[in-house]
Amino acid sequence: MISHRLRGLYAITDAASRTSAEQFSLCEAVLQGGAKVLQYRDKTSDTQQCEENAARLATLCQHYGAAFIINDDVDLAIQVGADGVHLGRDDTDILAARKRLGSGYLIGISCYNTLERAQEAASAGADYIAFGSFFSSPTKPHAVRAQPRILTEARSRFSIPLVAIGGITPENGASLIQAGADMLAVISGLFAQRDPRAAATRYARLFASD
Repeated sequence: MISHRLRGLYAITDAASRTSAEQFSLCEAVLQGGAKVLQYRDKTSDTQQCEENAARLATLCQHYGAAFIINDDVDLAIQVGADGVHLGRDDTDILAARKRLGSGYLIGISCYNTLERAQEAASAGADYIAFGSFFSSPTKPHAVRAQPRILTEARSRFSIPLVAIGGITPENGASLIQAGADMLAVISGLFAQRDPRAAATRYARLFASD
């Protein structure tokens, strides 16, 4: 299942105040625009709706050749045939997740602004690690802030892919790639835009030399 190259635009869904049909349409637009990874993050829908949404998005990602990641929910990832899960500080432990998932799934870990957590995650077998917030973000306005130099330091220590998140725009994203980021994770910069497909294309162009 781990056949995707983890580099490029990493889109994270914004389920708030959207119907399932609207969310699906927006996700397809950002995949058409060049997103390489799509994470399904939904803290508001009930279990049945999450299962239905995730199953549809898993099929959509397969069609566009993108990796499909589930936020936090290991069981849901297995149920819908996702490519993996993303875990934060208060989510399932990585070792417990790996025991449930086996080696055929991706596990990403939020490391915020600490290399110590990144080291623990890498040592425990994480497939990628994420740092941020690098800039002010409307999604998480009170998130801890990270500096670009943490990407450079992490790049010198770890061989696994690095994700940057938090207030990233097509204008400031290039500096994070130069600092060491393999992927740029974006929510409002895609899903709050009038033309999500065009927005995704602008981010994707930052990786055009690959």
